[in-house]
Amino acid sequence: MNAADAERFLSATLADGQLTGGEKQDLAAWLAEHAPTDQLRGVVRHAAFDLARKSAPGAAAVLDWLEGVMRAVAPVATQPPAADAPGLPATVAFAPGEACLNLIVRRLSAARKTLDLCVFTITDDRISRPILDAHRRGVKVRIISDNDKARDPGSDIGRFREAGIPVKFDPAGRPSDPHTAGHMHHKFAVVDGGRLLDGSYNWTRGAAEVNYENVVDTTDPGLVAAFAAEFGRLWKTF
Repeated sequence: MNAADAERFLSATLADGQLTGGEKQDLAAWLAEHAPTDQLRGVVRHAAFDLARKSAPGAAAVLDWLEGVMRAVAPVATQPPAADAPGLPATVAFAPGEACLNLIVRRLSAARKTLDLCVFTITDDRISRPILDAHRRGVKVRIISDNDKARDPGSDIGRFREAGIPVKFDPAGRPSDPHTAGHMHHKFAVVDGGRLLDGSYNWTRGAAEVNYENVVDTTDPGLVAAFAAEFGRLWKTF
């Protein structure tokens, strides 16, 4: 794949000045086949800018098209490496897009012994499924979540408890006790005692589709130990 190939493909999507939902899906599939590396995706990004410059400069439709292309390209560029990729102590994924989602699902699916999840809210079934799958295959799963968000429509906390996964919540809070009045707002997971996922990303569909979020994936021993200790402290406290 070279710049000319990318320009030929992108030109077809520019004809009407917008990137439709179907065209975004086609672009994602084309990128997966023809631009699997960050370097090749950079070629695509440059080709998109060149096309925009050749079109009517400053036209709102062209700018909207370019923004759509960049949103489609950027999540692919931040796809996480394989779960067993060597020599990569840390990586990061960003949203909107499915990079954060794919990273979380990949790590949950790779768990073999333990999953300690400390997450504000879990409503995305695409994440809930690998959690339940891990429990069914014998992984020791523990979940800490927010007591208020657990009652939200769409929350999967009830499914986890029904499946036999132990779940704990922060205290409900009382006006006289400000230390228990706040939310359990963490979004982190410790996988097999040796890998940490942490970031702003809520485990919801909205986080993938709308929000600007991040997830850091690391095996740094100091960070993993610190978050594992915090999980243990909260588990005992709650």
